Amino acid sequence: MFYILSKIFGFFVIPSNLMVGLGPFGLLLLPTRCARAGRRLLVASVVLIASIGVLPIGNALTLPLEERFPRWDPAQGAPTGIVVLGGVIELEISAGRGEVALSDEAERVTAAVDLARRYPAARVVFTGGNGNLIADRPIEADFAIRVFESRGVPRDRIILERRARNTVENAAFTKQLVAPEPGERWLLVTSAMHIPRAIGVFREAGFPVEAYPVDYQTAGWGDLWTFSGSLMGGISKTDAAVHEWLGLFVYWIIGRLPVLFPVPQSSEFPTKTRPGHL
Repeated sequence: MFYILSKIFGFFVIPSNLMVGLGPFGLLLLPTRCARAGRRLLVASVVLIASIGVLPIGNALTLPLEERFPRWDPAQGAPTGIVVLGGVIELEISAGRGEVALSDEAERVTAAVDLARRYPAARVVFTGGNGNLIADRPIEADFAIRVFESRGVPRDRIILERRARNTVENAAFTKQLVAPEPGERWLLVTSAMHIPRAIGVFREAGFPVEAYPVDYQTAGWGDLWTFSGSLMGGISKTDAAVHEWLGLFVYWIIGRLPVLFPVPQSSEFPTKTRPGHL
């Protein structure tokens, strides 16, 4: 039930959906007694779209997420394993065309391929099922394996987790699958914006992981003063950042995160295992 509600709620709170929705609603009000309110909604829709599209609002929301965890330091030694979160495959296009179509988050899998080559003894886990509310197929992991193999990573090195639909399930099902031992070092490869929530969820599931952020959307704190080159660029970045901040808040409220904004070192807050979690 939580999964279904989160999908529905997530659709309606995306800034672009809210901003665009104001326009048609305002148009509907114009021929009524609420014409003045309708005009205000139309103006608000245009102003919000222009402001969020051009001003560095998306950057301001994204930077704290991307800067929360540092880049992984290879001097710490070779990892035991590499966990790659899904979200890298355009499932419907891949299924319809019969070939793998990578999404904007493709750097997750390409970075994992590089890590697999650098550390040939490390196990590689790809976790991703199908997040569609209606269709159970296709499965993302089934396409991701083809990307790994085409780039020279042998099939027998790769563990596929095919059920997860969200980050909570990524953590729970991957832990069940690999049964990490104390002292092992596992890297978690996902988009830098998603790292705080993902790391927190894995720790709360009892699976300590080290952040390996990729797919950065900003160049650094200087982007606080950088305007977007296109309306859609600024709006898209704002949508993604708001999604992550809301995800942090909701996961914290329902007990999937021990703190609202996870910190870089696991020693800075204890991992607690709560009964009844996935």
